[in-house]
Amino acid sequence: MALPKLVVGITQGDSNGIGYEVIIKALADERILDSFTPVIYGSSKLMGFYRKTLHNIGPMEINVIGSAADAKQRKINLVNCLPDNIYAEPGQSTPDSAKAAIKSLEVAVKDLKDNQIDVLVTAPINKRAMSSEGFSNTGHTEYLQKEFGADDVTMIMVSDQLKIGVVTGHIPLRDVPKSISKASILGKLRIMKASLQRDFGVPDPKIAVLGLNPHCGDGGLLGDEEQNIILPAVQEANKEGIQAFGPYSPDGFFGLGNYSRFDATLAMYHDQGLAPFKALAFSDGVNFTAGLPVVRTSPDHGTAYEMAGRDEADPRSMMSAIYTAIDIFRKRLQYDTLQENRMK
Repeated sequence: MALPKLVVGITQGDSNGIGYEVIIKALADERILDSFTPVIYGSSKLMGFYRKTLHNIGPMEINVIGSAADAKQRKINLVNCLPDNIYAEPGQSTPDSAKAAIKSLEVAVKDLKDNQIDVLVTAPINKRAMSSEGFSNTGHTEYLQKEFGADDVTMIMVSDQLKIGVVTGHIPLRDVPKSISKASILGKLRIMKASLQRDFGVPDPKIAVLGLNPHCGDGGLLGDEEQNIILPAVQEANKEGIQAFGPYSPDGFFGLGNYSRFDATLAMYHDQGLAPFKALAFSDGVNFTAGLPVVRTSPDHGTAYEMAGRDEADPRSMMSAIYTAIDIFRKRLQYDTLQENRMK
């Protein structure tokens, strides 16, 4: 039996970055419309501008709509939610591009809440520029956590090779040690286990936990967080039935390929997890927000102003984000149906 087509909402992100380019390239092959129905949140004017900057893309018909409720199958739908006087300044961070990113996200999230779209894929934003325009969150993850009332969420970077979550996200490095606690690590491990089971179909996942200090503190010589915080969290997780292991020293862990022995890895802070992830899986990596009642993914790259408007952006991460969102949505349906049947 054929699976129903999902409606995939896609925000434009910062209108002066590479968001439109990777969206257009990801949707360029019309056969992709056999798999899902895309709904882009942005501007038909900007869409037309960036379409003209791309040289190897064939004709692309855009169905401009006022609401996702009007989306048509086998069409690239675009909700025109930005002012008519908006214009593109590729490579520039401007107040208007930040305001456009905020508006695109707000309209898409409303439709996600109203079940007008099934999943959300977000193109890259400029967090600092959006903050200057009144966006009071440090990123998509924090905004969506607040909008959907999630007690806790975690960012999981996903590829075919590995999955990496983080305990602390978009905070200054100087604040990381005081933000790590036994409770926070345990909370992230719970989210990761539940997500691996429900979202990725891993029945009894094994999760590696990284240390914070060089060489895991060298027995306390270089720091005691491993002994006093991280190891006790791992031990408590084991008591709860979570297969957590570690802590491991990150350099050897990734250098020796030990990540391949686990279903996922939990890093202590943003760059500890994302630096090796992007080194290993940058071209097709995906950012997934675990712990939300809805499915949200994004490419694992930023606005890339330096290549905006130059037909240089690689769409593979955007394509992976779209298909990962669809896969997770369907895995959730399968998991929830199985759980319901077991309860009968």
